[in-house]
Amino acid sequence: MFPIIPASSAASFPKNDEGIFGFGESPRKSMTNLVSNAGVVSSDVAGVGSAREELAACEYGGDKGIFGYGNTGSVLDVTNLVSNTGVVASDVTGVGTGRRKLAACGYGGDKGIFGYGYDGSLVSMTNLVSNTGVISSDVAGVGTAHSGLAACEYGNDKGIFGFGEDGGSVGYTNLVSDAGVVSSDVAAVGTARSQPAACEYGGDKGIFGYGSGFTAVSNLVSNAGVVSSDVAAVGTPRSRLAACEYGQDKGIFGFGSGGSDTAITNLVSNTGVVATDTAGVGTGRRALAACSFN
Repeated sequence: MFPIIPASSAASFPKNDEGIFGFGESPRKSMTNLVSNAGVVSSDVAGVGSAREELAACEYGGDKGIFGYGNTGSVLDVTNLVSNTGVVASDVTGVGTGRRKLAACGYGGDKGIFGYGYDGSLVSMTNLVSNTGVISSDVAGVGTAHSGLAACEYGNDKGIFGFGEDGGSVGYTNLVSDAGVVSSDVAAVGTARSQPAACEYGGDKGIFGYGSGFTAVSNLVSNAGVVSSDVAAVGTPRSRLAACEYGQDKGIFGFGSGGSDTAITNLVSNTGVVATDTAGVGTGRRALAACSFN
């Protein structure tokens, strides 16, 4: 007999095996680097779409991804879908307000959300991503407008935006429900900073790491969305990096700038332990984005 699943039950996130880092600067690029299910980063894959930096990326549809928004000298509202084999599609004309220095994460098991950023001024609006990769028009912002933040999934079907800058570095967070509804600000925990990265690990938890001031501290996110105090720094301090899930329950931080652009990576175990530096593969760059797929 088949199990009975209540109609109100939220779907949980599929656990993806592979990841992709894409775009960035300097100068502006559109190349990508795939991440295997063992956390091995590939050499550069020729770019598709508008070369840009300060964009965001997230999963959608259970096994696919999307890069969105960013900066080419002007803010963009374009997106690029990522197939379940890691192939990046050409530009899709965007929906919603073009902006940069935003963040994105999954929610609801198979959907995504882009939020916050800078379009000439700080903004807090969001744009939902359907399970077919379609972007919604702007949803009115909740919480303090800020940019230079990061976001990740937690709790199987929810998300969290955290850290950034609103005139100075901040550490507050905003939770995302399994229906894509963003909460008001949650008081800061850990070192306030901008330009960190974040990803899921352990199946239902998340991690924020690195950031401005060239730090390497991290902050774990429980499966209830509670952010921990700082965990001692591991690896090369840097900011403007990216992170994604791989291997179904692990994560990887990669690239960024610690005074000069780098391609080094740091693996995250399924218990949230960050490893020392892995030698860089591919072109060192900063202000890129990453997501998982497959």
